[in-house]
Amino acid sequence: MPKITVLPHPEYAPEGKVFETQGHLSLCDALLDHGVEIEHACGKVGACTTCHVIVRQGYDSLNPPEEDEEDMLDRAWGLQPESRLSCQALVDNEDLVVEIPMYSINLEKEKPPKP
Repeated sequence: MPKITVLPHPEYAPEGKVFETQGHLSLCDALLDHGVEIEHACGKVGACTTCHVIVRQGYDSLNPPEEDEEDMLDRAWGLQPESRLSCQALVDNEDLVVEIPMYSINLEKEKPPKP
């Protein structure tokens, strides 16, 4: 089973997190299944950038990004060559080291509450 190491993030993993997961599921689902409550405003269909992660180790073991994902990633805050939408990246059998960017663009979350 692959091991996923999440680097520290003040909101989602203040002390970092390490866990094992089964392969062949999305990185987003693996994170959520292990208590890393990463945003996924579009319902994990690759139509936003709120689940954007940077894969610091193991990037090449993931399925290649499709053109729609690459187009969406162009809108992500802090885009890196190893960036992926975690809802579209399928975990294989290799260990991963993942960084969740400090900010995400979530227009729905940033709306003021309705009176």
